[in-house]
Amino acid sequence: MKIIIIEDEPELAKSIADYLASENYLCEFATSFHEALEKVTTYEYNCILLDLMLPGGDGMSILEELKKQNKQDGVIIISAKNALDDKIKGLHLGADDYLAKPFHLSELAARIYSVIRRRQFANANIIQQNELQIDLLAKTLLIHNTPVVLTKKEFGLLLFFMGNKNRVISKNALAEHLSGDLADMLDNHDFVYAHIKNLKKKLTEAGCENYLKTVYGTGYKWEND
Repeated sequence: MKIIIIEDEPELAKSIADYLASENYLCEFATSFHEALEKVTTYEYNCILLDLMLPGGDGMSILEELKKQNKQDGVIIISAKNALDDKIKGLHLGADDYLAKPFHLSELAARIYSVIRRRQFANANIIQQNELQIDLLAKTLLIHNTPVVLTKKEFGLLLFFMGNKNRVISKNALAEHLSGDLADMLDNHDFVYAHIKNLKKKLTEAGCENYLKTVYGTGYKWEND
C-alpha cells in the first residue's frame, strides 16, 4: 500500500513514515504545495496525508484539483488548524477524514486502514474469493484454510490486485506501487516480473486458482467474476 505524506515539518513527516513503514506501507514525501500537486496528479496513492498549510499554497486547492480530476485516492487531512469550517470544507471537497495535530501515530494508522478498507474492500476486514481468504488486520493469507507465507512486497501486490479486480494494471503502475516515485529512474521492470512470478508460484503451489492473468503487452489483471 502506497502513501504520500504532504507535510513541511521534516521531523513529523519522518516519524509518520517510520511508523507506517513498520505497518507495511510504502511512503513518499512532498514538502511544498507545487511538489505535492505534481505528485498527486501524476501518481496514484492508496491514501494521501494532507497538511493544509504548505509553502507555496493551500492544501484545500490540492483537494479541489483531485476532485476536478475525479481522482479516487483516499485523503486524510492532518492539520494544526482545528477549525470547524476547515473540517466541513475539506470533507465537502472529498477528504475522507480530518485529524488535528498533535495526534497519536497509532490513531493515524487506524484511520488510514479504515479509509483503504472502505474505499477498496467494501469496508470488510476479511477478503474472501472462493478458496482464498485475506485478513487485512492480521495481514495473513489462507488458501483452502491453510496459511501461506508471503513477503511484504508479495502481500502488498496481492492486495493491490484484489483492490483493483477486473482492471488491467500496467507494468508502470505496478512499478510505482512497488517502489514509489523511484520507478521513474529504473531502466526496466525486471523486479516487477520477479515479484509477480514469486507471488503466482506461491499461490499455485497452495492450490489457488489462476486469478492473476497476464495481459500481453499491457500488464496484469486479477479476475473475480
